[in-house]
Amino acid sequence: MTSTIYLSGEIHTDWRDQIIEACASLDLRFTGPVTDHAASDDCGVAILGAEPDKFWHDRKGALLNAIRTRNGIEEADVVVVRFGDKYKQWNAAFDAGYASAMGKALIILQPPEHDHALKEVDAAALAVARTPREVAQILHYVLTGKLPV
Repeated sequence: MTSTIYLSGEIHTDWRDQIIEACASLDLRFTGPVTDHAASDDCGVAILGAEPDKFWHDRKGALLNAIRTRNGIEEADVVVVRFGDKYKQWNAAFDAGYASAMGKALIILQPPEHDHALKEVDAAALAVARTPREVAQILHYVLTGKLPV
């Protein structure tokens, strides 16, 4: 039976590709947000029409992206949320909270310097990992019952 993993959060590095590659031998389906930053920002106005006010421009995009995000989290067996080094990912915090409220197995991926700021988010998670490799090892262990070699 295929498990679905939703990969949420930071979109500026290749952490998703690292996890997907490291889990290639597992029966997993990976989903996530649109990682094309421009498409994600502009989807609302591209589909529903232009907005002269940046607030409404951004809101249209956020609402369309929320459809994808909520659906992806609801369908997921495990949700991995990455908080990156350089960027504030408010959407990642929402995704972690939503996944937790839905009772989803939640793995947080973050650098140690975020520990204090994310202590409440981390408390909702079943694991806090530091690297994509650790996330892949968690998924391997959970699905196979075998420790990494």
